[in-house]
Amino acid sequence: MLIIPAIDLKDGKCVRLRQGRMDDDTVFDDNPVDVARRWLKEGARRIHLVDLDGAFAGEPRNAAVVSEICKACGDVPVQIGGGIRSIETATAYINAGVQYLIIGTLAVKQPEFVDELCQRFPGHVIVGLDANEGFVATEGWAEASSVTAVSLAKRFEDVGVSAIVYTDISRDGMMQGVNTEATAALADAVNIPIIASGGVTNIDDIDALGKQRHRGIAGAIVGRALYEKTIDLAQAQALADSYTDNA
Repeated sequence: MLIIPAIDLKDGKCVRLRQGRMDDDTVFDDNPVDVARRWLKEGARRIHLVDLDGAFAGEPRNAAVVSEICKACGDVPVQIGGGIRSIETATAYINAGVQYLIIGTLAVKQPEFVDELCQRFPGHVIVGLDANEGFVATEGWAEASSVTAVSLAKRFEDVGVSAIVYTDISRDGMMQGVNTEATAALADAVNIPIIASGGVTNIDDIDALGKQRHRGIAGAIVGRALYEKTIDLAQAQALADSYTDNA
């Protein structure tokens, strides 16, 4: 199970939002590239990027910074979501060194876009399901949908999606603990590996997810908890590895 540090990009800076609200942000560092290097030094095996500006604009807004982070990461994979709404954008990110493309809004509104991406970039597509009370939200979480996370996840079972990032919006950035049961229930429902996101607060959350790893939880994205030092990355990854080794 991977512990994946999150770097959320807004106006070229590393920030964290609460429940996805752009007007409730905390700036943690003016240089996201330095942040990526810090997590690499602490043993990160993958880096999670979100172009927050892009999620709302519908197109990349921090592409130059993303490219710099990819260069700094070398062989360590980078995954990114936020504003990937065209083949051209996806291609540009892959060419810049991004390993995994996370598709959120268009997975709901235009699922065939995910199908096409999987054909063009096999093994490099992740679906991002951001849910509030089980229903998926889009447009940087600004719009609610009538689509459930489980039904949408099932739509992508056989098209080549590498993983699903499942975010409980109500928990995201709130430091209230991860929704382990909802994450594991989604993992039970589909044959796609699930990456947990939203609310990971301390080592107990990593422990809880690790104990459900066998149900199909492949990783956990950790943001605010790393920046506020309630989780140590190396310790969390070591704990996650212990569950893998004992499987």
